[in-house]
Amino acid sequence: MSTLRKLFAVVLACTLLLSACAALAEGETVTINFWHHYSAQSAENETLMNVLIPAFEAENPGIKVNAVSHEWAELHDKVLVSANSNALPDVARCDIAWLPEFQQMGILVALDEEMPDFTKVSGQLLDSAMSTAQIGGHYYGLALNTNSKIVFYNTAMLEAANVAVPTTMDEWVEAVKALSGENENGQQVWGWNEPALAGWNICPFIWSFGGALTNEDQTVATGYVNGPATVKAVETFAQLVQDGAITGFNSGDIPMTDGFGTGRYAMMLEGPWKSAELAGAYPDVAYGTAPIPAGEGGSVSVLGGEDIAMFNTANQEAAWKFMQFMTSEFAETEMAKCGQIPVNVAALESDTVKNADYAPFIEAIQTARARPTVAAWSEMDNGLQVALTAVVNGEKTAQEALDELAAEWDALLK
Repeated sequence: MSTLRKLFAVVLACTLLLSACAALAEGETVTINFWHHYSAQSAENETLMNVLIPAFEAENPGIKVNAVSHEWAELHDKVLVSANSNALPDVARCDIAWLPEFQQMGILVALDEEMPDFTKVSGQLLDSAMSTAQIGGHYYGLALNTNSKIVFYNTAMLEAANVAVPTTMDEWVEAVKALSGENENGQQVWGWNEPALAGWNICPFIWSFGGALTNEDQTVATGYVNGPATVKAVETFAQLVQDGAITGFNSGDIPMTDGFGTGRYAMMLEGPWKSAELAGAYPDVAYGTAPIPAGEGGSVSVLGGEDIAMFNTANQEAAWKFMQFMTSEFAETEMAKCGQIPVNVAALESDTVKNADYAPFIEAIQTARARPTVAAWSEMDNGLQVALTAVVNGEKTAQEALDELAAEWDALLK
């Protein structure tokens, strides 16, 4: 960002903050825009709209919240487009993988520099979760929720096929094959469902096989994303797809929850929100959970979660009040009822969280890894999906596709 643009952003932010203070002091109503990717029909969105926002507005009569739901990928892209047109929201729920990119663009507020009570507020949240918002020595968000993924398995399908819950990657490969084919109704069933070929979906296999995406400094991809262990992981996954044992990422495939709930998918790797979805849509389906099977790299899932961030064109006073509320014990406990693992320390100790049995997910978080925390990750992730699609479709070998990907990533990481 040029010096002139930075100066303009600072002046604009200061002007908006002064205007906000004046408006709130005079009893006028300020409206802040909150963009998020809670699905419009989800329990999370219902709680946000019918419980949290009304409670916040009651506590803060001078502030109204205009919450807008987007699809996950749509939200990321809309932020990029809106940054160019100076039409950003005040606050957004951002995937932890997006923050480095947005920070590099110069559109986020460094909360530890601008908010005098930042240390007090952030001190109520998990240190591990807050680390996802730290970039270049400053904090550009508050942790909002954390998660990881574990294996969900359809108990009846495994029992019918006489298949034990896999604990190693070798056992997983055999189980996925054994659980695929036709059921007693002549319907095609699959041992494993995977809804996409992005890093969020494939990284657990790469890491558990002992592979890697980059070096530890996240500056080089060659030798890592195209290394032997990563190639083996992708080859194994692709072969299972080609054998008709894995599906879910193709247009027209049965949606994950429906496929699992109706006995068409035997296993899947999913987060705590899936329990809430199954309880609502398929309360009678019997299932169990287990860690992702261990390979040469151990049992390594992917660390997920969202941060809530403030943009530099925000009404800072009102936006900060909302961010504090959304990370409060009350709000985090309410969202825990919908399958969100809180980052508020007090909320984690609540009966709601303890009774929700988040223990398997919290255990998975201990060994889970985050996707690369680099500004180029979105482009890298798109390239990964293209490469994996070519492999599973038989257009390229895993080595060919990953060699090309490594060269692309090296250029992006410079």
